[in-house]
Parts: sequence; C-alpha cells; structure tokens
Amino acid sequence: MKVAVLTTSYPRDEDDHLGRFVADGVERLRAAGIAIEVVGPQAFRHFGLAYGEGVVPRLRRRPWLGPPLLVSMAAALRRAACEADLVHVHWLQNAVAALAIGKPYVVTLHGTDMALAAKAPAFARPLVRRARRVIAVSSALAEEARRLGARDVRVIPNGIDVPPSVGDPAEPPHVLFAGRLAPEKGVEELAEATQDLPLVVAGDGPLRGLVPQTRGFVPRAELDRLYEEAAVVACPSRREGFGVVCAEAMARGRPVVASAVGGLLDLVRDEETGLLVPPRDPLALRTALERLLRDAELRARLGASAREHVARHCSWDAVTDATLAVYREAVME
Repeated sequence: MKVAVLTTSYPRDEDDHLGRFVADGVERLRAAGIAIEVVGPQAFRHFGLAYGEGVVPRLRRRPWLGPPLLVSMAAALRRAACEADLVHVHWLQNAVAALAIGKPYVVTLHGTDMALAAKAPAFARPLVRRARRVIAVSSALAEEARRLGARDVRVIPNGIDVPPSVGDPAEPPHVLFAGRLAPEKGVEELAEATQDLPLVVAGDGPLRGLVPQTRGFVPRAELDRLYEEAAVVACPSRREGFGVVCAEAMARGRPVVASAVGGLLDLVRDEETGLLVPPRDPLALRTALERLLRDAELRARLGASAREHVARHCSWDAVTDATLAVYREAVME
C-alpha cells in the first residue's frame, strides 16, 4: 500500500519537537510495510506559517495567506500522491488539499483544527463528511467530529514510547511543567499555583515572563531526564486535544495533575491514574500538587497505574495496528 501523509508540522531535525508525533508515527507505519511519502512544510511553500506557534494562530493574524498556502500544499500533494492509494491528512483544514486533487483520504484531528471548526462549521463539515475515515486522538474530538457529520470516526491516540523501566524521582520532590508557555496551556494558573513550590519548567512561548526560570525547549534526551527526575507533572491546560506531555509523563510512572478537559480526560482517571482539577482554578491546582508532593505512597500508586494505562492504550504497537486497520478499510471502500 502507498500512502501520502500531508502535514503542516514535521520536525526539521532530530532535536525539533514540532510534529515529532507525526514523524514517529510515519516511521512505525513504514516499518510495518507501508510505503509513505511525506508532504510536509519542507515540500511546499508555507509562507512562514508552519513553525513556531503553528499554522492556525498565525492564520488568524494573516488570513490572506490561507488560500496561497492551500494552493501550494495541493500542488505538492498532487506530485507526491500520483501513485498513492490513500492520503492521510493531519489537521482538518489541510483536507482541502486532498479534496482538490481528488484522492481518497483519511484525516486525523488533533485539537487546534477542531477549535477552528467550531468557529467555521460550514467550512469544516464537508471536510469530515467526505473523509473515508476520521481519526480522532481523543474521545472529546471524536464527539465533535460526529456533531459535524463525520460518518466513521475512530479514536486512536498519539503513540507514546513506554520505556521498559523507570527510576526513582529526584529528592527533594518537585513539580515539572513541559510545553508551550501560552494561555491555553494554563501557564497563568501554573504560575499562580506554584508560588514557593519547587518547580522545573521546560518550554517557551509568549508567557515566558511568568516562569522566567524556564529552560526553554530542550532536546528529547533532556526532556526524558526531566520526566525521570520529576515527582509530579502538571498539565493545567484550558483545552487539550490529546495531551502528549501528560501521556509521556504517565509512561514514565509519574503522577499527573491535569485539568478536566478534552483529551486529558481519556488519560487521567481521577484518584486512579492521577488527579483531575477544574480548568482555570489555581487554588485547586495548588491543593492537588501539594497533596502529591507530601505523599510519596500516593505518588507511587498513581504513577504505577498511569504507566499501565498508557502502555495498554497508547503504545506504538497498539496505535500502529489501529492505524493500519483504518488504512485497509479506507482503501477497500
């Protein structure tokens, strides 16, 4: 089977975190025997929209670049997909390019695309309805797709590496936050909730000034080490399509305090694999973080359950098998 993967986010090198989950998925599918041609920002003119904060936020400020971006993407996709059996589109808005070249496609919804769809349902509706299959990385996104009229939706989370073993966290215990330092990630709540608490931050973004101790975006090996050293990981997002940081922390046996929103609800079961708090609630966030920092036994219990949950539902073997099944069904339709 030959598949063209269309994405506006794809890593430029080994240390680039942007689109890493797309690239990792491509490599697993290639190892499973799928011939994949990637049509990413390196293959088309993206007008400076593809990196940094992402396409959707930048298009909000420069919407006139949307049409030429889609034309450029469609031209690159047409060249790459001439012999493809199927196009796999990441992010709903990019399905316009697949429609333009008339190839059958499946689309994976990641979250920011559905935030855009909620504001422009007339634009989004035909894109999900014409997809042969819709893959949603969380149950919340799947429900949104069904409301738009998607005819066949599968929940397939992002794949996560689950290490064979994990070590003990550093002493004294501390909290880790990793990710983009932006309002939607709950950074304002994090900064307020963690005053005088031991906090390590890895990430960058417009709210960097609220957590000046941040180490910035760090290479993969260093991020893995930070997960290993952390006693607790905070994921106080205001919205979240999936929650890669949450899942990666859980895979390393670290309990997570997460907002009860979006894809985080698939990962964190309150008092079982972590603790859930209301979004935008710094007091509830601080209370949960302090509780875990004080209670090593609770951390160990929640962390072990979290690791088991992610290994069962988000391992690359499970995700790759589910994606292959979608490909086979879509091609045979």
